[in-house]
Amino acid sequence: MFSNWLNKMERRLGRFAISGLMLYISATILVVFLADFMLGMGLSGYLTLSRSAIFSGQVWRLVTFLFVPPTYSVISLLFTLYFYYLIGSGLEAQWGSFRFNVYYLFGMLGAILAAMITGYGSATYLNLSLFLAFAAIFPDFQIMLFFLFPIKIKYLAYLDWALFALSLVFALLSRDWATVAAIAFSLANYFLFFGGNIGRYFRNKRKYGAVRRNFRKEMKRNQNGYYR
Repeated sequence: MFSNWLNKMERRLGRFAISGLMLYISATILVVFLADFMLGMGLSGYLTLSRSAIFSGQVWRLVTFLFVPPTYSVISLLFTLYFYYLIGSGLEAQWGSFRFNVYYLFGMLGAILAAMITGYGSATYLNLSLFLAFAAIFPDFQIMLFFLFPIKIKYLAYLDWALFALSLVFALLSRDWATVAAIAFSLANYFLFFGGNIGRYFRNKRKYGAVRRNFRKEMKRNQNGYYR
């Protein structure tokens, strides 16, 4: 159903899609970093996603939080931006510009909704959802961990899912609803796009398991008949 809706929207609005979106976002993050770190402008403070600031009239924060640098270490930032561009361009090449734009937009809206509940938000979980989507489509893509160790991206995704689950469990136990909201809304776009595939995977796995069990029963029955 969601896929059909996407197809209809792409036919109507596809011409408005922004090609190379992740390149523009990564470049703008770098500009903000240079303004903060090199020029000492403190620009990030005016861009973050703050509910109180938005309600006071600073509505630009609904978009500009995407451009806040995730780190202020030069090496870490350059690696992170390269990684953002890598996974973003990979998803765009696979889906097309329109679908990638929609995926990013839904993740952005999820971050905003979480901020409206918690008071503050960031693009951290949004960008993590990009990583999870990339790992779902290209599970055997290999990266160099710490620039030394080759590892398939699916294993890093498994680790991220485990951290998500642990964070969610601890947040629920401690009734930290802010964290629960941030995690839930940030993953909404992932499940919108991949929920059908996940459902089909488990249905196929269940059918495959039933076929295997029936096959073993039949083999055992035939063997018993043969030996009699």
